Amino acid sequence: MSAAPSAARVAAIRVVKVLQRAGHQALFAGGCVRDQLLGRDAKDFDVATSAHPDEVLSLFPRATAVGRSFGVILVHSEEHSTEVATFRAEADYEDGRRPGSVHFTDAQTDAGRRDFTINALFLDPVTDQLFDFVEGQSDLHHRLIRTVGDPHARFAEDHLRMLRAVRFAAALDFSVHPDTADAIQAHASSIRRISAERIQQELTRLLTESSRPGSGLRLLHETGLLVHLLPEVAAMVGQAQPAEFHPEGDVFTHTCMMLDAMQHPTPTLAYAVLLHDVGKPPTAAATREPDGSTRIRFNGHARVGADMAREILQRLRMPKRHIEAISHCVENHMRFMEVQKMRPATLRRLTGNLTFPVELELHRLDCLCSHGDISNHEFLVDYLAHREDEPRLPPNWVTGHDIMALGVPEGPEVGEWMARAYEAQLDGHHADRAALLAWLRGEVAGRRSE
Repeated sequence: MSAAPSAARVAAIRVVKVLQRAGHQALFAGGCVRDQLLGRDAKDFDVATSAHPDEVLSLFPRATAVGRSFGVILVHSEEHSTEVATFRAEADYEDGRRPGSVHFTDAQTDAGRRDFTINALFLDPVTDQLFDFVEGQSDLHHRLIRTVGDPHARFAEDHLRMLRAVRFAAALDFSVHPDTADAIQAHASSIRRISAERIQQELTRLLTESSRPGSGLRLLHETGLLVHLLPEVAAMVGQAQPAEFHPEGDVFTHTCMMLDAMQHPTPTLAYAVLLHDVGKPPTAAATREPDGSTRIRFNGHARVGADMAREILQRLRMPKRHIEAISHCVENHMRFMEVQKMRPATLRRLTGNLTFPVELELHRLDCLCSHGDISNHEFLVDYLAHREDEPRLPPNWVTGHDIMALGVPEGPEVGEWMARAYEAQLDGHHADRAALLAWLRGEVAGRRSE
């Protein structure tokens, strides 16, 4: 038995029927048609129609015009809001992103102004009749991303389409048609004219929605886009690593493997994976080992990488909370090598951090896609299992007032003593608050007598 149609589909079909009863052509358009033909669940259902914006508004009094000059109306219902766009042609692209003028037309002409053939299909959901004016079905069958018409013209009109081509290829596990790929290479530098916010949105979707985001990253490199979008990541291509720890190859290969190994990643995990080793190329150095051999080392690459990640993400206009979480994961990813030797307090702090679940998964992927030793990951999983009923981090037994009651004057020294007391508490050296205060009283007295 097939699944019940989604609320979005039901609402969109209702809109189509109203438009058709009023004598207008109304069809599902774009991604929802593509996804239906691929057997994928569509999230949004866009409607394209011969009705002009004013006619749509007259039929749907609750509708709102979100792009009236472009013929786009949002029709609201209790279940969902459906985007309805009048068939149109576009011209006079001047900024490499938006058309300077539009005029209303028919379905075939509308198909001709769309980006890729697989996104230029129309479907009548009432009769199930498919309208394919650009051989989109053939490209779906052959799993190809191909522009509608001349690829050079399509990318000159809207530079973001180049990045979208790579995203669709990665998300659908398709190939890019050779002519389309050649045109991307020819126009790659134009991607710099697109706003950072739009680039970040596409990159985030590529990294989090693709079946193989690592393949998408490789395609960004092969098409020449990566060096313009993320030159720091492009620098990882060809950066050699010690074979005993990284038999998989260079830093870029390692990163792509990790991206492909992710399962349902959040943006924080995806960017942490992408940037965890971004500090390796600038810190790479050949060192002479005690046995006389030469080895590549990346001293301080985690700290350098965290600073670079912060700069990259700020450039991409990522939200501040994501920037801080991702850069923290990058800076701390090498600490996992020492978890089995950590003091109890240090380990408790590490596992109590809000980003720890992301850090733990980053570590697992890092190991699986290099030397394969996940013993530290297993140690941490076991450690957490034995503490699952405990709070992430326990409340501090000692307050600032307690410290000052021991004779420490108000000021920075109070914070120093509180930190020391909490460290001792986490280390488990004292059974309770009273024992901790007794130890602390002796420590403060000893400091005062020095």
